[in-house]
Amino acid sequence: MMGVIGALLLLLVLLSVPVAAALGILGLSANWFYSPMPLHRALGDMVWQNGSDFLLVAIPLFVLLGEILLRAGIATQMYDGMAKWLNRLPGGLMHANIGSSALFAATSGSSVATSATIGTVALPQIEKRAYNERLFLGSIAAGGTLGILIPPSINLILYGLLTDTSVPELYLAGFIPGVVLALVFMVTIALFCLARPAWGGETIHYSWRERVAALPGLLPPMLIFLVVVGSIYAGLATPTEAAALGVVASIGLAAWYGKLSIAMLRDAVEGTMRTTAMIMLIILAAVFLNFVLSTLGITQALVEAITGMGLTPLSTLLLIICFYVILGCFMETLSMLLTTAPLVTPIVVALGYDPVWFGVLLMVLLETALITPPVGLNLYVVQGIRERGSMNDVMVGAMPFVVAMFAMVAILIAFPQLALWLPSLFY
Repeated sequence: MMGVIGALLLLLVLLSVPVAAALGILGLSANWFYSPMPLHRALGDMVWQNGSDFLLVAIPLFVLLGEILLRAGIATQMYDGMAKWLNRLPGGLMHANIGSSALFAATSGSSVATSATIGTVALPQIEKRAYNERLFLGSIAAGGTLGILIPPSINLILYGLLTDTSVPELYLAGFIPGVVLALVFMVTIALFCLARPAWGGETIHYSWRERVAALPGLLPPMLIFLVVVGSIYAGLATPTEAAALGVVASIGLAAWYGKLSIAMLRDAVEGTMRTTAMIMLIILAAVFLNFVLSTLGITQALVEAITGMGLTPLSTLLLIICFYVILGCFMETLSMLLTTAPLVTPIVVALGYDPVWFGVLLMVLLETALITPPVGLNLYVVQGIRERGSMNDVMVGAMPFVVAMFAMVAILIAFPQLALWLPSLFY
């Protein structure tokens, strides 16, 4: 039955059926053909209960936070500050792409928003400074993936909701791996530019006075991060309340920079409504599908089948990683998370792995899916902003960073305390 459902899901994705519709079709089909009970009658109650979950209110709030920061022009000043401090490294502004993405990821919680924001600011520098275009494009796409790992992350909230794992613990667990992954990206850029110096573009020289003068441009994202994450661990707010505080702080920053207006807020709210509607429809369809699969016993049967194969825990984990890498080539990350996390996490926990640690590992695997063709969402975002040339340029430029993510997966497996050390201090 699981094979039939998996094949049907892949077929619907390849036919470009909207993800929410595909998940809903799968849930209803499994109900009609395999269930002796009319499970679809529970759909209304399920939509109401899950749609009104307090934790999910954080999603539109974090999306609105990113929309306001994008329209307030804060990203441009942040990128300028990063460029002046990282320009001496081999690769120049490509390091600013990664650093700015990491900093913006600590405010928006969205990979797509991070790629779009940093890409809009950075792309004009390719021709202006004679960078290798493919590697530069790849650095923007890869840097954007940090949005779902570095807290506050929307995907970590959803993983916590789906697997009954503490969101504050997940946020703590994602911080150090997020910083390490950004450093791995920067090392990748430096190695390529040391081997091929011409790829690193024109070297820009800044005085220490100019660097110090650029520091205020880095403060707004740090302020938002302290407000959101700091309020959680100070015990002042839940993740949802912290997201609301972040929105208030972002409105204050927009007013400080003279960008606050009714028109700007209207555009931010409209963008938030579109994104939230898409996310919530996918969530509710996935919840119904997971309910059907669990009621039919498929979830438990799958756990027993995999644990009964006689493989070692590490072999089983590597099999799951291969599954995600392959699935990421054909499926969008949010859909992957919502459809697979409730099925795979019990298997991983039964093998003796920590669910918080696996949540971080899963985020890295989902990040990989964001830049692997043919469905890598960040690749299309960067190409859409670029508005010229071939999509192959972005795909080829992202490949070194895919390898870097595989290295990060290996690091997390070899050193699980990288993700578990901070949670162990607080909990």
